[in-house]
Amino acid sequence: MTKSPRWKRRPEGSNWGEFGPDDQLGRLNLLTPEKVKQGVAEVREGLTFCLSLPLDLPGGNVLNPGRHPPVLRPTRRNGRACFLYAASLDAPDRTDVINDDLAVIHLQYSTQWDSFAHNGQMFDADDDGVAEMVFYNGYRAGREIVWPSNAAGAFDDADPTLTSAARAVGVDTMAAHGIQGRGVMIDLHAHVGDARQRIDYDALMRILERDRVEVERGDMVCLHTGFARLVLEMGGRPDGERLRRSGAVIHGRDPRLLRWITDTGLVALLADNYAVEELPGPDQQGAAAFAPLHEHCLFKLGIPLGELWFLTDLANWLRAHRRNRFLLTAPPLRLPGAVGSPATPVATV
Repeated sequence: MTKSPRWKRRPEGSNWGEFGPDDQLGRLNLLTPEKVKQGVAEVREGLTFCLSLPLDLPGGNVLNPGRHPPVLRPTRRNGRACFLYAASLDAPDRTDVINDDLAVIHLQYSTQWDSFAHNGQMFDADDDGVAEMVFYNGYRAGREIVWPSNAAGAFDDADPTLTSAARAVGVDTMAAHGIQGRGVMIDLHAHVGDARQRIDYDALMRILERDRVEVERGDMVCLHTGFARLVLEMGGRPDGERLRRSGAVIHGRDPRLLRWITDTGLVALLADNYAVEELPGPDQQGAAAFAPLHEHCLFKLGIPLGELWFLTDLANWLRAHRRNRFLLTAPPLRLPGAVGSPATPVATV
């Protein structure tokens, strides 16, 4: 462990400092060239699977009131909408027809990555008895994770300088490293079906044993619950109550399950449900995180989370062929300052 000028005390069970005082990659440091080669070695058929929902799903905002579907709009050209734009308007002898658009998008609306800047905690990193807003490896609110002093101005589209920004541990850091390596499928749905069920350590171990799944250091783990398939079948008109009753969720307060995540050395945890874990986390005495798995992965260990991935077609193919490993390629957008990102992951088998 290397001490950091950003913290004097690290959270219990964390790996802060173990990859260096200024580390921003966390467990992604274990996504090495050797792990990429292991992923490539799983390619036998050359078949690819898109692991993204259409980015306008789930539809509406029943899963999260603060997130809305993307809006596509044309750019402007010479005072006109640049869509079905005849270039002859610029010069009579031009034959081109041009379309050019922009997107207003909530970055964590659909299939997505959570960076370490997405979830921090109130924690006394200075060991002075005062809890501060802190993120992975001690990066701080107000210093690296910033919010404009004129908070109301943050919603002013006319002034792009008034904005929030993750100047450290954001998705652009993940993107620059590259997210490609060996994926491992854990098919929860094959064992528990569509009903909402909390998966603790014992349940997970039974499934791993039955399906002969082994998770090794540097692997990216995918959890198939069938939730995203239900979202897709709802066709942009999600039934919020049905979704709340559907799909397996990880028990984020089970200490043995959290220990398993720590001990395996997995580098990313990905699921086709809304948040990987049950939200809010199961009741606990005293102060506690609303999202304890997010706390454990994003805040303590630097393990990025993927949510609302579409895993059903891949999971079914792997089960039919008695496999559970594949090459996973899943870069987020290289968007400086962003705390989350849409993703269009690809699995190759």
